[in-house]
Amino acid sequence: MSRLTVISAGPGVTVQDMGRPGHLATGLSRGGAADPLALAEGAALLGQLPETAAIEMAGMGGVFTADRDLRIALTGAPMQATVDGERLHWNTSHHLKAGQHLAIGGAERGAYGYLHIGGGIATEPVLGSRAAHLAAGLGAGLTEGDTLPLGQDRAGETGLTLDVADRFSGGTVRVIPSMQTDQFAPGDLRRFEETAFSRDPRGNRMGVKMRFDGAPFAAQDQLVILSEIIVPGDIQATGDGAPFVLLSECQTTGGYPRIATVIPADLPRIAQAGPGAPVRFVFVSRAQALAAHRAHADHIARLPRAPRPRIRNPHDIPDLLSYQLIGGVTAGDET
Repeated sequence: MSRLTVISAGPGVTVQDMGRPGHLATGLSRGGAADPLALAEGAALLGQLPETAAIEMAGMGGVFTADRDLRIALTGAPMQATVDGERLHWNTSHHLKAGQHLAIGGAERGAYGYLHIGGGIATEPVLGSRAAHLAAGLGAGLTEGDTLPLGQDRAGETGLTLDVADRFSGGTVRVIPSMQTDQFAPGDLRRFEETAFSRDPRGNRMGVKMRFDGAPFAAQDQLVILSEIIVPGDIQATGDGAPFVLLSECQTTGGYPRIATVIPADLPRIAQAGPGAPVRFVFVSRAQALAAHRAHADHIARLPRAPRPRIRNPHDIPDLLSYQLIGGVTAGDET
């Protein structure tokens, strides 16, 4: 079996897929990619299923090589990427030759970048998933010298690209009322929508904290709230009154009051907001949230048909003469 070797890796590099649904009752949250949309984008570029396991890189990547030629794709937060010194474009599929070094540096925008391999990462599934769930002790971060088995690539073209809307710079995030929303004063709920938040540097795959100026957010009788089920997207008003947005690797129960819940379609925007990125929350109705969810699902369903060939400048192609540039030449006097 072919293998990918990790020559070096940042502190937050893990194998991720769509996670493990269905285990909340046993205390295990779904986990999986912090930005599932990036998984679907990479799968579309390589013509494979969105649940194919890839490498997630938090903030910075690493250096990788393989013992066979690979098709790769790069999605999520744009990062500096080169192959043997040649710069690679993001949101694009590429050909990586056996023995070449793929180097991925720090994020230029956003938080989580993804390296996809044709055939995917073929580590042994645990509870139906290959995803590392660090909070639950499933899997571990990748480190120097690790080798990962690779699945069989169905083959296909490279040099394809996707047009991706910016979800890496913060922005407006839609929320719906949660279990304790009505325990916050109406004035606090208005202030919640009016406040200019920014993404605090403190955050991980469990969740991210929002930084802001002003009075803390507190619910009535919040000290007697019983611990109950929580899910990714829930916004807890923590002990210091700062909103904390739960992400894919959050715990399954909690007792902090929840002022709102981010709709699933906008959760990648929260996950990908880099430190200091501005964020505003706006309440929407259940009907609006469902319409956004349907539009998001339709967008993912259309992704396999979205990649297009990337137009390259001939000056950027070092092996230009190896391509067939002219075909079907005739003498011009055929009938």
